[in-house]
Amino acid sequence: MADTDRTRILTDRYSAVVSVLYRVLVLNLAVAVIKIGLGYATGAVSILSDGFHSLTDAASNVVALVGVSVARRPPDQNHPYGHRKYETMASLGILVFLVIVLVQVLGAAYDRLVNGGAPKVFPEGIGIMTITLVVNLFVVAYEEREAKRLNSEVLSADAKHTRSDVLTSGTVLGALLGVWWGYPLLDPFAAFFVAAFIGRACWGIAQEASRILADEIVMAEDDVRAVVRSIPQVLGCHQIRTRGPADYVFMDLHVWLDGRTPLASAHATSHIVKDLLMKRFPHLVDVVIHIEPPPPEHPTAQ
Repeated sequence: MADTDRTRILTDRYSAVVSVLYRVLVLNLAVAVIKIGLGYATGAVSILSDGFHSLTDAASNVVALVGVSVARRPPDQNHPYGHRKYETMASLGILVFLVIVLVQVLGAAYDRLVNGGAPKVFPEGIGIMTITLVVNLFVVAYEEREAKRLNSEVLSADAKHTRSDVLTSGTVLGALLGVWWGYPLLDPFAAFFVAAFIGRACWGIAQEASRILADEIVMAEDDVRAVVRSIPQVLGCHQIRTRGPADYVFMDLHVWLDGRTPLASAHATSHIVKDLLMKRFPHLVDVVIHIEPPPPEHPTAQ
């Protein structure tokens, strides 16, 4: 694939990711404002906690937009591998917002449990929470679908955040019904349940980000080896290494050629290997190949 085509594809991808984030941002802001207003009107700590959770959804959208705008920049002299990891850093920003809201939720729930009090619950409030739950379900389905289509880790991380909002909103809705039926303690208990969902989302995002930042292996060696060995001139390969996000992978490997191969022919073969790998695995950004003769124990080396 030509470099200009690959650059165009990446640019189109980032533009699509940005469009998704703007649409989700508008919906999350609307849901957050509605929940926070309802929380203050009813005095329900569970609704208020859920509202601030939704507000961090919107804040995380802003962080993601900033991260993607930097990540879409092409490689330069100071960043020869590009700026793709800024998208990973944006997902860590989402993690920070989740931790902040986790602390807020736990504090509010503890205060209500210790000091007591019962929120005012009315049918209209329950109806409003039901509508926001439906909106959150739509946002999660839309964002997860686009994350898969665009292979975007920042959309995936943001969808995890919003999915936790779906779970918490469902829990809060159940607690409101319980309070309406005369069980006010369900309000702070629902807030603690919200905290558990948020903590789970934190753990998932932290695991994914650490995998990328620690350069964990991305592609199975056997898959790479099968492609390389399909080229007649190649005798084998080893020391296959891959790193990066799933959609922006760097690879280096050692390829074995007959030791008597002329330098020009070996160089040409390395380009054949690289082109075939990048065609077979479109998420590869670059492949560095080291040419060497096979080890002494290899049959052709005898």
